[in-house]
Amino acid sequence: MSTRDMSTWRQQRPWPHRVGRAALVWAVAYAGFGLACVLSGTPLLHLGGDAEGLAWAVVAVGGLAALVSGAVVRYGMRPALRVLLLSVCALTGVMAFSLLMDVITLMAGQGVDSWASTANKALAAVGAVLLAATARSDRLPAVPTDTTAPQPSAAPRSVQLTAWAGTLAFLPYAAMKTYWASGGAFAGVTGEEMLAVSARNGASGIFLTLESWGLDPTALLALLGVFLLWGLVRPWGQVFPRWTPFLRGRRVPRGLPLAPALLGAATLAPYGVVGTGYLALVTAGAVTMGRGDFPSEGDALLVGWTGITAFAVYGVALAVAARSYWLRTRTVRLPVAGGSTPGSAAGPAATPGGGTSGGSLCRTVDQPPPRPG
Repeated sequence: MSTRDMSTWRQQRPWPHRVGRAALVWAVAYAGFGLACVLSGTPLLHLGGDAEGLAWAVVAVGGLAALVSGAVVRYGMRPALRVLLLSVCALTGVMAFSLLMDVITLMAGQGVDSWASTANKALAAVGAVLLAATARSDRLPAVPTDTTAPQPSAAPRSVQLTAWAGTLAFLPYAAMKTYWASGGAFAGVTGEEMLAVSARNGASGIFLTLESWGLDPTALLALLGVFLLWGLVRPWGQVFPRWTPFLRGRRVPRGLPLAPALLGAATLAPYGVVGTGYLALVTAGAVTMGRGDFPSEGDALLVGWTGITAFAVYGVALAVAARSYWLRTRTVRLPVAGGSTPGSAAGPAATPGGGTSGGSLCRTVDQPPPRPG
């Protein structure tokens, strides 16, 4: 790509170019974060393992991301650079694994096991978003466009059935946690013993108070997750419904439900699927599992199946619903009259019928119009 072509690319697509620069700044900061952890001896793992090796991995991923992002900023998007961006994006996604668990822990009023580990996951999640956006930076329309917001619509029936599966999968988990909070005994552990375990693990006063009232915070968060899931598949997730004061009738910003949905799907789905495989091996007797705070391994396995099944099914349902929401809320982009493609001095050539031969080529429709009725 020549210097003149690069100037045209930057003028036609200023936002994508800024995303590339933001990704470059993030990559340098992420590599610096990893190097600071190496020099200070700060571990990024709290469950053992090669903590220094993970910090060096952060330096490597950040350095590679900086090289690729810098090349995109300097030379524009190339097919090879796109492949590298997506590869580094996948690596940062692995680095961000289990971030949602830390977020849930903080929302429940408990402290995380390692602030350095949580910071690493949060930075990696930001980087994954920036790298993915940079990889798509040349996919925007090359002509000036008007945008038309699609009409609110429900997800297809198959997606709604998936949402029902995700909802029902959480019922046993929420029932188990609520039963403990109300003082009942399950899997050989009483509610008082679970409350003592929470206090020993550093639960906050708010968490313990809610537990003493019979309200388990994690069950409440599960209810919030189900609310998010149905907001992704029903029309009220696109336009604020009548029961929302001051906001009724207004468009819901796409990022409002999509950001937590993508974070939740990227964390819960792999966590649940891998956990299901592990529990299957334990059930088959191939591996053993520690009993933790439970009287026996069988009790721990029962609780594990109750929680992991909920996370796995809900995580997959959340991913399916988020994809459906993404597709249904994409705007329809139509070229402004008189718009021209890059590098041409005039608009599309006229056809014998009086139309424009380039009209259908310039039109970029991200979503078909809704069907009547």
